[in-house]
Amino acid sequence: MRVFQVRQRATGAILWTGAAMNELAAFDAMAHEAGYCDFSDLPEHVRAGGLVAEQVTAAAAASSLAQHR
Repeated sequence: MRVFQVRQRATGAILWTGAAMNELAAFDAMAHEAGYCDFSDLPEHVRAGGLVAEQVTAAAAASSLAQHR
């Protein structure tokens, strides 16, 4: 498994970070943790701005933490 971040494309807001096999599985895992069956059950307003799933590396995670301090 790899670690992914799911972000809203329009705002850059991080919606979820966690382990998944691939990008599609990351979308489903995010939705499931939010109380939905899968990605297709998310409300339209959540998906409207577009979502992006990116694999997180150790260097990217450290950089992201440093920016938010």
